Amino acid sequence: MRPTAIRRTAVAATVMSLALLTAACGSDGDAGKDNGKASDSASAKPADKGADKGADSTAKALTAAELEKVSLAQGDVKDHRIAKATPADAIEGDAVTVDKAACDVFADVLMGARAGKPAAFTQRKVAGLPKKSDDPKASEDPEKMLEAMMNVTTTLTTLQAYDGKGADEALAGLRTAATECASGFTLTAAGAKQKVTKIAEVPVKGGEEAVAWTVTVEGEGEKYAMKLIQLRQGTTLASLTSLNLSAAAEGGDFELPTAVIDAQVAKLA
Repeated sequence: MRPTAIRRTAVAATVMSLALLTAACGSDGDAGKDNGKASDSASAKPADKGADKGADSTAKALTAAELEKVSLAQGDVKDHRIAKATPADAIEGDAVTVDKAACDVFADVLMGARAGKPAAFTQRKVAGLPKKSDDPKASEDPEKMLEAMMNVTTTLTTLQAYDGKGADEALAGLRTAATECASGFTLTAAGAKQKVTKIAEVPVKGGEEAVAWTVTVEGEGEKYAMKLIQLRQGTTLASLTSLNLSAAAEGGDFELPTAVIDAQVAKLA
């Protein structure tokens, strides 16, 4: 692997070194407690348009037990490994800072922190399994073996249940933040500073509402892509943050984790 690719991969690994990159070897447990940072941010407020669409102010959030039942579990996505995030995997909102207040909630959700104050919260780490090579000698080549191990998409899937219009408002606030911060901002997560240089919306379908973005991130002069997908079903909001280390190593893009998206939509339906 080229030195530039190794350096770019290390940068990507640094910013996602908490829950996302440990997806293949997690153990049971739920992520940490809410600190309320995102809900205090101006960017977390609902947008003027869309926040009330389909919302019911009297709707009740799923209970913690109900949210667990609709969270992804091992076997729900073919050729993927799924594990619960642990408290050690979690990142709290106060560990994510930005240079633009309007971008606060987007940075939080991108890093897997909570949006506002959900009544219940779960996280899953979902990792695609490496594809087997057709080359019988591939197992004898360390570089090819490394490339195969890296060429998988890892996704941190967060479910958040809200009372009333909370899910609608959280999604509307995130849409507003994505628009206001489309040209970029700087974030620091767990001590690692990164610059988001571009947020571009990409097509996605699922649930009652769905939106997705390709987020271009730069650190130490190296750029790579991440995906952020949001799905709303009733009072529940699913947030999926994805990274492909192989794409990061080459400075390229990668496809949305459609198998993971479809599986989560099916469980929420």
